[in-house]
Amino acid sequence: MDRRLALVTGASAGIGAAFARTLAGRGFDLALAARRLDRLDALAAELRAAGGVEAVTVAADLARPDGAAGILDALAAQGRHVDVLINNAGYGLPGAYAETAWADQAAFIQVMTTAPCALAHGVIGGMRARRYGRIVNVASVAGLVPPAAGHTLYGASKAFMVRFSQSLHLEAAPDGVHVSALCPGFTYTEFHDANGTRERASASTPKWLWMSAESVVEAGWRAVEANRPVCVPGPQYKLITALARLIPENLALAMMASQGGRVRRT
Repeated sequence: MDRRLALVTGASAGIGAAFARTLAGRGFDLALAARRLDRLDALAAELRAAGGVEAVTVAADLARPDGAAGILDALAAQGRHVDVLINNAGYGLPGAYAETAWADQAAFIQVMTTAPCALAHGVIGGMRARRYGRIVNVASVAGLVPPAAGHTLYGASKAFMVRFSQSLHLEAAPDGVHVSALCPGFTYTEFHDANGTRERASASTPKWLWMSAESVVEAGWRAVEANRPVCVPGPQYKLITALARLIPENLALAMMASQGGRVRRT
């Protein structure tokens, strides 16, 4: 109970699980939230055995309007408050916008933007009062470069999280609370398996563009500790995002139109 608590959403695999292991290694207790409770329980047992920290699990569906509040209520019932928030839960929704159901798009918005904002709103007051807090919003390089067709709201949601993080960073920094948007590129996780693009992405993407979840997490944690509002892991992606700011928008959109189908299922 004396240790600081880190809440990680989407903690059952990939970047979320890597964050959980990294923070446990730094002495934080963990609250692990995701839909798959069996995988969370296995990870929690691993963390307890390896690090001597406490780890609790919360089954949560952030597509539900009460999903974020349910997580915080469950922790409050155990007498815990959140000192570190890793907003990692997310997925891709493939297909042309007009050909997908609005209910699916609405759920996507809920998970990708509304829920992380709700969680940040629920914890930042206490963080500012205690004059310590860390919030990492896992965004994407897709939020920093021009969009491609398909996965229509993905880049938009990630761009939103970048701007949200930057603004919250400015608000919270005077009170010792650090906020950072983590913007990885292609990362070895289950993301492409879940949205059905693994085979296409693996075949069409050079190996030098792929990063491990562990290296992404290490860069992200260093950035939030240093209170940098945006972190782009990997020199290759730093170069890509820098070039995207320099290329005229019409040309950049044309380039994305010609290349986007290589990795996106429309």
